[in-house]
Amino acid sequence: DYINHKHITYKHALGNSIELRDATIETQEEFGHWKIDTVRGTKDKTDDVLISLIERKSRLYVALRCPSARASDVKETLETWLSTFRNNVELRLLCKTITADNGLEFADISDLEDEILSIILQGPIPLGPDSNERHNDLLRRFIPKGKRIESISEHTLCRTLHWCNNLPRKILHYKTPQEVNRIVDLNTVQFHVAI
Repeated sequence: DYINHKHITYKHALGNSIELRDATIETQEEFGHWKIDTVRGTKDKTDDVLISLIERKSRLYVALRCPSARASDVKETLETWLSTFRNNVELRLLCKTITADNGLEFADISDLEDEILSIILQGPIPLGPDSNERHNDLLRRFIPKGKRIESISEHTLCRTLHWCNNLPRKILHYKTPQEVNRIVDLNTVQFHVAI
């Protein structure tokens, strides 16, 4: 019991708590607030993983290929993706917050915070299925559990993300994330690094 308490205490130290998140993020009226998760094909630690991000307002879905679920690899992959925003003034405000669970794979991403980007960590108790997990389930239609992520072609991954971002959503009044997202051209940001 002492070990578990110590572990949870450590997890809270990884970044800003979700309780400190600005309440306006919940309204989903402003573009630029993302939720991050990982998708694994197999439990093999030598396989790639996908870092999935979903934008809260538009439900825009991004998957970044990452060499492993190690915190350092996740941080480096995310930093490369974020550099596409930071290197372009117009894109700089497209990523304002990233909310992650307290998984160890996200232990280092709070180092990426700056004057624009805030990293927020969800508490040790999962809040239940969310839109990111639902989108990960959509991804699983094309990339089933048990299939190695490294064996997935770039073409398949691109086609899958295109399908996800062009699927009408009830929450978007039956518009697609691509239609709702009028801020960024997916061909520009989808992020050539992303896949």
